[in-house]
Amino acid sequence: MSDALPRPEHPRPQFVRDRWLILNGEWDFEIDQGDSGLQRGLVEAPLSGRILVPFAPESAASGIGDTDYLQAVWYRRTVRVPDDWFGVVLLHFGAVDYDTTVWVDGVEAGRHRGGFSSFTLDLGPLAAGSEFILTVRARDLHDNTQARGKQARQFLNNGCYYTRTTGIWQTVWLESVPPVHLRRVATTPRFADGAFTFRAAVSRNAPGHSFRATVLSGGRPIASAETRADLDLSPALDVRLPEDAVRAWSPEDPHLYDVVFELVDAAGETVDEVTSYAGLRSVSIDGQALLLNGEPVFQRLVLDQGWWPDTLMTAPSDEALREDIQLALSAGFNGARLHQKVFEERYLYHADRAGFLVWGEFGDWGVNGLGGTGANQQPTASHVGEWLEVLERDISHPAILGWCPLNETAQLRHDRTTALDDVTHAMFLATKLADPSRPVIDASGYSHRERTDVYDSHSYLQDPAEFAEQQRGLADGMPYVNVGEDGPWSLPYAGQPYFVSEFGGIWWNPARSRDAGAGDDLLDSWGYGDRVRNLDEFYARFEGLIGVLLDDPRMFGYCYTQLTDVFQEENGIYAFDRTVKLDVERIRRAQQRPAAYESTRDGAPVPAGTAHSAPSGELRGPVG
Repeated sequence: MSDALPRPEHPRPQFVRDRWLILNGEWDFEIDQGDSGLQRGLVEAPLSGRILVPFAPESAASGIGDTDYLQAVWYRRTVRVPDDWFGVVLLHFGAVDYDTTVWVDGVEAGRHRGGFSSFTLDLGPLAAGSEFILTVRARDLHDNTQARGKQARQFLNNGCYYTRTTGIWQTVWLESVPPVHLRRVATTPRFADGAFTFRAAVSRNAPGHSFRATVLSGGRPIASAETRADLDLSPALDVRLPEDAVRAWSPEDPHLYDVVFELVDAAGETVDEVTSYAGLRSVSIDGQALLLNGEPVFQRLVLDQGWWPDTLMTAPSDEALREDIQLALSAGFNGARLHQKVFEERYLYHADRAGFLVWGEFGDWGVNGLGGTGANQQPTASHVGEWLEVLERDISHPAILGWCPLNETAQLRHDRTTALDDVTHAMFLATKLADPSRPVIDASGYSHRERTDVYDSHSYLQDPAEFAEQQRGLADGMPYVNVGEDGPWSLPYAGQPYFVSEFGGIWWNPARSRDAGAGDDLLDSWGYGDRVRNLDEFYARFEGLIGVLLDDPRMFGYCYTQLTDVFQEENGIYAFDRTVKLDVERIRRAQQRPAAYESTRDGAPVPAGTAHSAPSGELRGPVG
């Protein structure tokens, strides 16, 4: 194993204090195949192996590389608290899959369920000394009772399913906070007013305390506001920017303001200070138009699943997160649908800096309306709870333009309300309540059972002429809807903004496709439709498919499948190892021509100067 500390950067760039400590690196480790470790005394007994955290034991990077079904895994390490820390010690986990229990010196410190959401434990008196033993058990049943995204339930990878992830797969870290501290701050930009609303959550109220927010530009304070924090567990305030300092966040100019949050005591002394940042932008709906800062911006999105060959769902480095955004920009995309996993918050930080548009999603692919053992995942109350944790963590990132908690839910037409109906309704309402500032799709593609803000469909037709015929109904208010004779079933389209949020998926691998024929093993290679035989055929198909959507004045965007190959799924613009498969400049040029949507607004011309150009392909901003 390498001596270098893996993933040493701060995991939450939007909420930074001075005292923090990364716990990544080598830990003691043991696979508990029978999930009997608790009875066998593994809370305190020595563990038999070593692992490199935060890489999952199925990954090569972890030093384990065991891709069998891992029912439970155990971790342990000694933690030394820095001498200058005081107050409360918080233990943060970026993500652990799936059911986690944590012990400090053999005493249970907390539990968490959910493989995609971050969680925090207040260690309180358990971390009162300068050193303690941290033990973690993660249980992963690999059945259909948990949200699992694209992780395979079969032993081998197959179709759209990939190598399983068990245990710790994002950064583990400690933080020192005062007894009265900020738990979080939700930032809402108010573009029309040139202002921000900051709503804090405090650990507890203390007499005379206040919450203060200061906005800076170029390192200079430009606006500040303060409100009492002793009477409200969630104090909120508005900070209005000077008129000459108002600058919108957009793909062309991803301007970010630095922000400092403080809790101040009755004597005027700062007891807790957090540094953050914010972008001033708005998302609004006008008829069929989805607008950014009041203007039509055609969303040239790419499906990004966020997997790597040696590290699986964990990015091998912070630079790898930046690289994926740069690869997308270089190919002419201006954003991504972050598909079937919750990405590390560092990715959103880089998207914020780059002006890269993002749709956030949960990992729940394969649920169906009737449940049973045939469903890849069962919709349960844990979906709702975990999704709320995701929203709480990510709500303040300006790059996120919308949410789609579910994906391709195959809800059939039947005479009873199912558990999936209930979970869909709950996740939709929870998203709207947690974040009324962004549009919400109940489920991307297939079944729309709520009156969603945005309507979408998925289509993998490979012939551009057939695709054009399928999509032509949008002009008459009758767009393509994922409805078939046997299901799924959706509420009718009601004039919302509309886009095709999955299409393409052109099957191309230069090593296999020259003489490709039917009958190849799907475990070896997979894609949509017939494989193209050569690059000329790929470019013709790609340009034809995207041309259908670029030329539709009522289509506000698209999402092409996908950025990279993922294991056997070979339909990426880039290979799985991020090397070039195609003429990326040709892909970029095909997308850069103006979209009809950018020159029309509900069928009328947009005033001169307001239409946005396609992305330049450059990663902008000080990405640290």
